[in-house]
Formats: sequence, structure tokens, C-alpha cells
Amino acid sequence: MNKEQARSLHTELCTELHRHNYLYYVLDRPEISDAEYDRLFRELLDLEQTFPELVTPDSPSQRVGAPPLEKFEQVHHSLPMLSLNNRKSEGEFREFDSQVHRFLSLPSDAAVEYVCEMKMDGVAVELVYRDGRLVNGSTRGDGTVGEKILENLKTIPAIPLVLRPPFPALLEVRGEVYIDTAEFQRWNRELEESGQATFANPRNAAAGSLRQLDSRVTALRPLNIFCYGVGLVEGPLPERHSELLQALQSWGLRVNLDGSKVVSGIEGVLDYYGKLLRRRDNLPFEIDGVVVKVNRLDWQTDLGEVSRRPRWAVAFKFPPRQAETVLQEVQLQVGRTGAITPVAILRPVEISGVTVSRASLHNWDEIARLGVMVGDQVVVERAGDVIPDVVQVLTEKRTGEEREISLPKHCPVCGGVVKKEQNEVIPRCQNPTCPAKVKEAIRHFASRNAMDIDGLGDKYIDKLLNLGLVRDVADLYSLTTEDFFRFERMGDKLAANLLSAIEKSKSRPLHKFIYALGIRNVGEHTAKILASQFGTLENLMRANFDELRTLFEIGPIVAKSIVDFFKSDENINMIHKLLARGVSPAGGVRRAGGPLTGKTFVFTGTLPTLGRKEGQEMVERLGGRAAGSVSRKTDYVVAGEEAGSKLDKARELGITVLSEEEFLRLLEKEGGQ
Repeated sequence: MNKEQARSLHTELCTELHRHNYLYYVLDRPEISDAEYDRLFRELLDLEQTFPELVTPDSPSQRVGAPPLEKFEQVHHSLPMLSLNNRKSEGEFREFDSQVHRFLSLPSDAAVEYVCEMKMDGVAVELVYRDGRLVNGSTRGDGTVGEKILENLKTIPAIPLVLRPPFPALLEVRGEVYIDTAEFQRWNRELEESGQATFANPRNAAAGSLRQLDSRVTALRPLNIFCYGVGLVEGPLPERHSELLQALQSWGLRVNLDGSKVVSGIEGVLDYYGKLLRRRDNLPFEIDGVVVKVNRLDWQTDLGEVSRRPRWAVAFKFPPRQAETVLQEVQLQVGRTGAITPVAILRPVEISGVTVSRASLHNWDEIARLGVMVGDQVVVERAGDVIPDVVQVLTEKRTGEEREISLPKHCPVCGGVVKKEQNEVIPRCQNPTCPAKVKEAIRHFASRNAMDIDGLGDKYIDKLLNLGLVRDVADLYSLTTEDFFRFERMGDKLAANLLSAIEKSKSRPLHKFIYALGIRNVGEHTAKILASQFGTLENLMRANFDELRTLFEIGPIVAKSIVDFFKSDENINMIHKLLARGVSPAGGVRRAGGPLTGKTFVFTGTLPTLGRKEGQEMVERLGGRAAGSVSRKTDYVVAGEEAGSKLDKARELGITVLSEEEFLRLLEKEGGQ
């Protein structure tokens, strides 16, 4: 492939990847599978490795992060990023509506058209696009000067690196970076299990992620964004804010259109506010109120601002979700890796209609930071479905009878030795047979996102352990009907359903099996990367630290965790027991040692009868690897009509080129089909 051909292919891949990002993140209408997207992305990376001069700032490859900065540069916003005045009651909001009428000289009975938007509990940022390309990004800062965090913002998949035409010559976009509640919980669980400090809430986690000097760290964080407005724009704008939101989406930016509504007058705002308040705890992200804006942009200009706050918009805040109570005691929980975490047992208190009696203390570093003691009067904050947090200690209310929360020396479950590594914040039980560790390991293994053993919940896991029927996850695959009949109220049908679910789990996809193993620092996403890159469990087990570090998104901590896991005789014996009892991850273990092991195939062009994906799956089932681009490591190129540059490069490198018919004959010869 010559440079011109490479440049053409690079442009094609970038355009295609940007389009699929828009479909997935903005419109929520993906056209291709995650695996197909990953294949296109790997093809782009391979191409840029061969032709480094093709790498541009707006290439999708630049989302992986850049080398660390020494410090953040200052950025002066062209137009101030204004703060909003808060309104906390209906009366205060009616006062705002009256002010709008007064400044616009409107009759008191005229209904102003407002736009109501969810007030995201995130971090405000500004994105700057010139000629459709992202050229700068910054924090809000003090509203006039922020910090340049362009490289960090580029790692967020929902932020387009290039806009969709027709777009303004200059577009400054304001948005809110946030983390979904479920992603925050998952991430915090992984941090706890790995012995790292956790975050108090999604907003703090988002803020901390954006202020990383090393954007490669930010790239690993589950950040998202909703855009809600503009700064300076060179080009015509619509007449209404609601139309501006639609324009932003048409340019490729992610907008919360489902969470915004045009209403008429103050009664429309109050109706929207009430409905959203009732939905608040069921939303996938944190909000703390409603942003109400005058819809007409010319009226916004007429209303202007005062003290860096607009007269045309306010934040109508929700009631606080905090309450005062007493921390009565601290219970210690033991996780599947032995991580011991403290949980506050509270005098029950009602917060936003829910009775709260437990709250997270996270770890002993957090306990020290808060200065909290048993018996303290504390402020507890509830945030969506996240377990409530102790956020403040009311030290002025102490009686002198409070007790310190000391670091445990022995496991609260088995009495085993507890050890806290120097670079970790979580102490761990060192006993490999600790019942709590075994229970949590089985619970994790059977969970929906792992082996998905439907029906095997905590109640049955406890019974299996108490009866001595299982000692580890492998024992699940030796259970019989008679074993389940030892349970109270266990009928034929229920026992059969449990055994059927266990049997079905034997052939789960490789990435689910890897996740189920409970390797420290390996979550669902990392498990998918490992399954995709190594193809078989055996390949992963043999991988060394340097091999793992070459993989996109695998850092040194994760690589060390994987290597250490497969060095353990206990873990290797467990895996051998699972395989011996019939566990064979689909597309994983069964491919090992196939006739095409070690062979790499590339498919290009349109084949007469086979789809490209179908051909790739045929290769992978026989132990081979299907790559997205041609290199010196490629063994075969399967070419159809309009094969293009990949075929040219194959001929240039002297790689064997096969037609579909020759490819099928090869598979037949190898005994795979």
C-alpha cells in the first residue's frame, strides 16, 4: 500500500468511526456490533502504526490519551460561563417569573414560554470547534478563566472530535460531564476490591477524572456528557433555545432532548418539576433540580445578566437528600478478594421518603478524613440508588462517650490475619478459605454479568455453604438433584431449574468467564478486551506482563493483577477443576489447539456467498485470528470483488491471496468444516 492509498483508507476509517460514534452515543441507534466497531478501530490503529504521519488530532485513535502534562494551561472564555441563581421553593420561582415579566414589560397574565431541562449533577466544561474540528476544551473555572483539559475531554467517546456538517465556522459549546450511577457503583466496587480510595459521589469522581494530568488515566474512566448551550458562535442561530438544542444534536453533539421540555408559563414549569422530582430516583444519572430558561433567544439577550448570573435562567433545586442521625456501630464486610470495608449502622432516619439505616464509610482513610467515631451525630446524604454516605461529623454535639473506629487486626468472619499493603487503603483477610471470601466469590461467579446462573441467589448460596455442598465455584458443577432436595421447600421443578441454569452456564462467552474468575482490577470491559485479544483461555494464561501492557487500555496495575492471578497454584487448580467438570467458555477454550492456531486472516472486498463476519467467525472457531488490516504478520488475505488497498498491500508483501472458494477448500482440508 502506498501513502496515497493509506491516506484514502485512513480518511474512510475515520469517517466511518465518527459516524458510528454519533449513532451510538448521540442517537442511541447503533448499526454495528461492539465487536465490529472494535475491528474497525484496530484496523485504524494498525494503519497509523504503519503510517504514523497519518495521525491527526481528530483521529478516533486520539481518544486513548496523551503523555502526561506538567500542569494545566489557563483558558479565557470568549463569553463568560455564567452561574445560575438557585430557587428552592414555588414562591421563589414565582418571584423569578415576575422578574422576567417586569424586565420584558409583559402583562402579568402573559404566559412566558420556558424550556425546562434536567439539572445534571456534574462538571461544567466548554468545547471549542473551529471549522468543525475540536480544537480546545476547558473547565468552567471562575466563569471567565478555566483550565485547558482538551486531551482529557478527547477521551470521552460521546464528545465528537469532528462535527457533522453543515456547522458554524466557530462553535463554543457548553456541557456537563457526568458519570452514570451504575457505572459509578461498578467503578467504586472495583476500586474497593483493588485497595484504592473510592469516590464519595459521581460528581466528585467526574471532577477528579477531568483534572488528571495524565489523560491516559481519564480514558479509563466512565465519563459521559450532555451539551446544553453555546458561547461564541460564528454563524446564524435559531430563534429559540429548544431549536438550538436540536441544532447541537444535528451537529453531532450529545443533548438530553428526552429530559427537556418546552412549557407554557409558570404552571407548566411546576408541573414538569413535580413529575421530574418523582422520577428522580429512577434516572440512570444524578440530577439535583430543574434548569428553567426563557425559550426565546432574543428575550434572553434583552434580559441580560447581573453579577455573572443570567436574568433569563434559574436553577429550581430539589429538596436536599440529607439528614442528621447517630452512627450507632460499625460493621465490617468481607469481599471476594478479602477486602474488608466498614459500614455505618445508623439510627434509622427518613431521607426523601426512604428509611435509611446503613451508610458507607468506604475505608479507614475516609474515616480518618471525616474524623468520625462510633456514637457521633452525623450528616448522611442519599444519592439515587447509591448506598448513602456519611458526609459530615457534627463534632460540636459530642458527649465524650464516642469510640474510635480502629483498623481490624483479625478477619471479622474467620478470625484470620488481616494485612494492609503499603500502597493500598483497604485491609484484606489473608485466609484463602475464609467463608465470606468463598461466598462472595460464588456470588460474583454466578451473577448476571458473569456466568449468569439464574436463580442462584444469596439464600441458596448460604444454604450450599452451610450444608458443606460447595467449597468453591467449581463445586457448583458437581451438584445433583438430591443435593438440592436437602433444602427446605425445594420441589422437583425448582431443583431442575437450578441444575439447568448451572448446565447452561458451562458455555458462556469467554469474556464472561474471565470476568467471573474475579481477577483483581479486571472488570467487565477489561474482560472483553482480554477475550478479544487472546481468543482462548490458554493464550491469556500464558501471557506475560509485557504482552499485556501492549494492549489498549491495559495499564501496569491491571497487567500485574492478571499475571499474579495465573501464577497462583490455587487459581490454576480451580480453573482445571472447572474445565474438568465441563465448563467450556464459548469461543474460548474450545478453540485452543485448532488447525488454524497461529494463522492470521484478513478479509477484504465482497465475497460471493460469505459475509465478512461469517468468514471471520469460521477462522476464529478453528483457532485462527481474524485481523482488520494487512501486515507482515498476515498469513492469508481472503479477497472478493472491489478488494481495494488491502489486496494491493497483500501482493506487495507477497502474502497468499485466496478467493472464497479457495478459502473454503483450505478449511475443508484442515478438517474444520
